[in-house]
Amino acid sequence: MDQFWMQINNIDFGSKNIFIFRGKGAKDRVTILPDGLVAPLKSQIDKVRATHDKDIAEGEGKSSLPSGLARKYPYAITDFKWQYLFPSTVRCKHPVDGYYCRHHMHWTSLTKTLRKAVKQSGICKHVTAHTFRHSFATQLLKSGTDIRTVQELLGHTDLKTTQIYTHVIGQHSSGTTSPIDRMY
Repeated sequence: MDQFWMQINNIDFGSKNIFIFRGKGAKDRVTILPDGLVAPLKSQIDKVRATHDKDIAEGEGKSSLPSGLARKYPYAITDFKWQYLFPSTVRCKHPVDGYYCRHHMHWTSLTKTLRKAVKQSGICKHVTAHTFRHSFATQLLKSGTDIRTVQELLGHTDLKTTQIYTHVIGQHSSGTTSPIDRMY
């Protein structure tokens, strides 16, 4: 399963960008941070900081870093910016390096929360976390965003992959409206 888990240092509020580390297809890319998510993200970061401060006070406060990174950069293991945006509720033993840390929320927690939200919303379609990626691309194209920009935001190496979305929205020419439709 392709998945990414965002850390605090992946968000740049100044440039309104989000760095996606090893996202779909294990590719890195930068995407846009919507204005509407700035306040909720800052609120979530405040919650993570409170948890991190509590962990530090208890002599812990380590983040689950890629194997060997904690040895190479010992300061990074307790640096707040490396904390996950959606951390686990419990600390666990790092599977390779053996220290106790707070890993990211398990993907099943996200799936259960999403399923509950979809049910409460009354949406009758099958929705997964990946659905948001498709909706993002589709809405960008519908609003007239250049297909090359969408390609870059999605991290597609081949434009043909991005062009699939033009078929999904029923506009095979990147959102071009037929002159006949403009008459009516």
